[in-house]
Amino acid sequence: MKFLKLLVLLFALPMAAQQGGMWIPSLLKGMNEKEMKSLGMKMSASDIYDVNKSSLKDAVPQFNGGCTSEVISSKGLLLTNHHCGFGEIQSHSTVEHDYLTNGFWAMNQAEELPNPGLEVTFIVKIEDVSAKVLDGTTSLTSEAEKQKKIASNIASLTNTLPKEAWQENRIRTFYEGNQYILFVIESYKDVRLVGAPPSSIGKFGSDTDNWVWPRHTGDFSLFRIYADKNNRPAEYSKDNVPYTPKHFFPVSLKGIEEDDFTLVFGYPGRTTEYLPSIAVEQIVNSLNPAKIEVRDRALKVADGFMRKDNAIKIQYASKYASIANYWKKWIGETQGLKKSNAIEVKQKFEKNFLDQVQKAHKEEEYGQLFEDFQKNYTEIAPYALSRDYFMEVVLRNTELLSIGYKLFQLEQVYNSKGEQSFTDRKNNTLENLKETYKDFNKNVDEKVFEQLIELYATKSPQQFLPEQILKKDYKKMTAEIYSQSDLTSYKGMESLLTGNPKAVIAKLNKDKGYQLVKVLAEAYLKNVNPKYDEINLKISALQRTYMKGILELSPKDARIFPDANSTLRVTYGKVKGYEPADAVSYGYGTYLDGVMEKYIPGDYEFDVPQKLIDLYNTKDYGPYDMKGKMPVCFIGTNHTTGGNSGSPAIDAKGNLIGLNFDRVWEGTMSDIYYDPAICRNIMVDIRYVLFIIDKYAGAKHLVDEMKIVK
Repeated sequence: MKFLKLLVLLFALPMAAQQGGMWIPSLLKGMNEKEMKSLGMKMSASDIYDVNKSSLKDAVPQFNGGCTSEVISSKGLLLTNHHCGFGEIQSHSTVEHDYLTNGFWAMNQAEELPNPGLEVTFIVKIEDVSAKVLDGTTSLTSEAEKQKKIASNIASLTNTLPKEAWQENRIRTFYEGNQYILFVIESYKDVRLVGAPPSSIGKFGSDTDNWVWPRHTGDFSLFRIYADKNNRPAEYSKDNVPYTPKHFFPVSLKGIEEDDFTLVFGYPGRTTEYLPSIAVEQIVNSLNPAKIEVRDRALKVADGFMRKDNAIKIQYASKYASIANYWKKWIGETQGLKKSNAIEVKQKFEKNFLDQVQKAHKEEEYGQLFEDFQKNYTEIAPYALSRDYFMEVVLRNTELLSIGYKLFQLEQVYNSKGEQSFTDRKNNTLENLKETYKDFNKNVDEKVFEQLIELYATKSPQQFLPEQILKKDYKKMTAEIYSQSDLTSYKGMESLLTGNPKAVIAKLNKDKGYQLVKVLAEAYLKNVNPKYDEINLKISALQRTYMKGILELSPKDARIFPDANSTLRVTYGKVKGYEPADAVSYGYGTYLDGVMEKYIPGDYEFDVPQKLIDLYNTKDYGPYDMKGKMPVCFIGTNHTTGGNSGSPAIDAKGNLIGLNFDRVWEGTMSDIYYDPAICRNIMVDIRYVLFIIDKYAGAKHLVDEMKIVK
């Protein structure tokens, strides 16, 4: 289904069983409810979202700001992905107690492990506040002034709109600034680790199978929410009690079949479905290839060390997975956009849009849009590429440089706000860096630096780079910095930051590592960032106008959903196999048989625990099998993205049937262009989750806590 059909925009007639889209749960009545019921849903829109009584939304908190989770018992038991809880599992792991390798299971609540800083956030209420946010902006002609007024209104409304003392107001923008919605939230900050399978189950297939179908990964972990005696959010305390939810999901053992209705509830992070063709062309041909090359080099270095040293493997497990995730996603996204002719499809869409503009006599408002897009995207191209190189090399993938940038920001605080602010920021920086250095390995980072600094100096647009890194001996530069800089250890960092502010600043500016970071940062902030922001502001204004035109010129029943922005959304579809290429066809489900087919003894990606092998050989699946086979994963047509990791997969009656954790590689371009012919989300079958908890881990007390639907 092409982009035009997806939106049913301007010409196409609405279809009965549409799929795709990330819909605001408070606005499902009408078209969405009708579509969901045509796909087989047995619930009502108010069963999914209701302010006055419990509904599905009350069981779906955001997990730690970046994933989704779901409550699955009356005692606050929480289910999310293994990769979402990976940082917490890693933080409790040591060489002696390696929960990443061996798994972890609390056999009673006293054994559940606290996680400082981890929180889950529930949505209490959703309300449109567009008129209030946009008040006083219509007379402003300057885009910068308009955005300043909007920001001021949002700040005021956030503080004054009604809420309970323990709640928070958040206002988010939708449709590129054409709509603003208030979310009243509650964040629980005592969240304890309850259970996690070993990585050989929870991360089976690791980076090789990431974004790939067929998949055989038991990607889940269990936590528990704790609250104060009034069931309200509270910091960790031994006196806290398990949270009593407004709603929790019954867990279904009925299983799934092809074409079954599926609803995925969660917090998708970011999509850009309405980008013009020139923007997609820039992503495909310039930005993605650059980012892929940077991460490819960093990953090869880390992988070489991790395969030789188990301590480094533990240190870098979470970081490696994080870097590899989007590296592989960008590769699949680029291939998918090319294969589906997304640029050409969008160009045709733009032509039809302009035809409709002409028919509506709206040329003055929308007639120059695509010429202006072309001009601004052409102008921003070198700045956007420079920005991505700086982000990927300096801020994300070379730890010495990213640590150094935090110190550069510290010096800016000293220059702009004085000694007291500097001292406060310094103390916080030191405390936060303890965790960073816990997983820092000088030898690994040195080799990463050597690879990436050369790439940065030779591939990033030369006109914006400082002379100090051009045409150098990068091997020699690396050796000098890593042998002389204090940024390579926490002890060295403490030494650098000890003393009065003037002394600290003087020491920083003598450090070779810091000197390089400062040169890179100053060049970027002078030569790239201001111009990028200036042009990007113009592009944002154009995108808002474009979105306004799409909304204005579309039929009333057009399927136009807002881009993802980490707010609560519903996406619905069906359990469905797919055919990604000629003579290639995939079924909708996988089984434990496939785990054993992929099994490679001793391989860190495809090893299998002996106990799982024994359970397979004896077919000891308990009540969780399907005709003598153990289901593992399944796929559907739900439109998901990053942030939907951990999202509940829900059946037609509101029961939990699975746990979303990935997408197929052929469809990773769905953040930019959704095609239901090949876009599939990947889910762990809930029966596999229960089987691992019960038969593998022997933690049946956790299953007994749930409401099982047979």
